[in-house]
Amino acid sequence: MAGYQSLEKLRSEVESARSILQADTQSPLPIGIGYLGWQLEKPNTPAQQLLSVALDNKVQAVWLSFGAQLQRWINFIRESEEHPGATKIFIQVTSLEEALVAINTWKADVIVAQGIEAGGHGSSTSPPLLTLVSEILANLSEEGPPILGAGGLVNGGHIAALLSLGASDSQRLALTSAGTGSSVRTMAFDHARNTLGWPRGIDGRGLRNSTVVDFENGVDIADLRRKYADGVKVDDPDRIVIWAGAGVGLMNKIQPAKVRPPRTVFTIEFMYGMSTFQEIVEEIHGECVTHIQSVASMLQ
Repeated sequence: MAGYQSLEKLRSEVESARSILQADTQSPLPIGIGYLGWQLEKPNTPAQQLLSVALDNKVQAVWLSFGAQLQRWINFIRESEEHPGATKIFIQVTSLEEALVAINTWKADVIVAQGIEAGGHGSSTSPPLLTLVSEILANLSEEGPPILGAGGLVNGGHIAALLSLGASDSQRLALTSAGTGSSVRTMAFDHARNTLGWPRGIDGRGLRNSTVVDFENGVDIADLRRKYADGVKVDDPDRIVIWAGAGVGLMNKIQPAKVRPPRTVFTIEFMYGMSTFQEIVEEIHGECVTHIQSVASMLQ
């Protein structure tokens, strides 16, 4: 995710991806890069250069989210492509209205629907994920783009989403120890990390800890940031940010991830900032099949 990092850092990571995948500079690079719209829109941000890193390297997908000028970046991507349509555009949405604009006006290749349960940043007015996806599908023609659900899932899905963020040991322990109702929507961590600038209505869902409590009690921002920085140094779960969805109380175990072929692994890892999770996905698939078969048997 090309969010808070510099242009030089992004270029370095893309070069690392190309090296690991052993892809020559003339071939398409089988990864995707995500961009926070509001970061591209900040004054003095080299937005076009950041996007050009993706286009010059012929990445297969660009993910755009949380911005007031996403149409501008979509136009730039499509006008700059050497081969039209070579770069698939993913648009993350938090409402039916946003989805309809992305589908009908922006002609996005893939829609990513994020419900209010999702951990991390999202809209405080989003409907639940299942409601949002259902609304979008109800208004989608047969020729419409694929719809992906993001965040807020439970059981195997929650484990995959949270472990795949690359959490530290203390974060994983905190996640698996958290009870129902442990996560809260807040801007405390953005104030503590000084990552302010998100569009209106966007906040983050994470585990409630001392950073959140201090923020709610009006602790001086300088003190809040100092305590947060001290917590980061020692990986203190009572201070650091631990993004968590509404169903975090259903998590109770940590599972390993199987090794997959390098091309597949790095595509997932670089595009979404995730680690591999084949074993977890296999479990989710098995659970899904079991439930579908149960429903089918009731109809016989």
